Amino acid sequence: MDRETSRAGYVLVGGASSRMGQDKARLPLEGKTLLEHVAAVVAEAAGLVTLVGAPERYASLGLRVVPDSRPGCGPLAGIHAALTDSRADWNLIAACDMPLIAAPFLRSLLDAAESCEADCLIPRGPSGHPEPLCAVYHSRCRTAIGEALDRGVRKVTDGLAGLRIAAWNVPESRWFRNVNTPEEWDRHLHG
Repeated sequence: MDRETSRAGYVLVGGASSRMGQDKARLPLEGKTLLEHVAAVVAEAAGLVTLVGAPERYASLGLRVVPDSRPGCGPLAGIHAALTDSRADWNLIAACDMPLIAAPFLRSLLDAAESCEADCLIPRGPSGHPEPLCAVYHSRCRTAIGEALDRGVRKVTDGLAGLRIAAWNVPESRWFRNVNTPEEWDRHLHG
């Protein structure tokens, strides 16, 4: 399988944005929406991008959208939907709410995943906390994640139990800093 078909990129857009009070995917950022920005960066890094969420909400963007197979079950279900849809070995999966995400960082993440022996590669910033919503998952994770969802698991890191997880330490967390509230969005825009 060549590099073009060994990688795929997905952006999770299934959240309710309840703390933001509006759809954070549609927040304006540099002449487009936050989602369009994240999707373009993921596509640049992975070669293609697909959204995971409600097709009726995002079809107007002209991007491929696959429905979340288990709506209301959180981002773990979105990861499972992406892996179920994908034909690639390695799948870059990112949440739609990370305005500072950058293609060189994501390409490095994909390269590191392809060279490790793990099932998924999850970055960790200086705090040591895993960032599973800006990570790379091998297609072989699909069954274990599906079984975790069947058991009622919703927390992403709990849903990865039993998989070989490689941590990828990064010196700063800005790449995966997300925005959940109007205050966080304002801080992002105005420093």
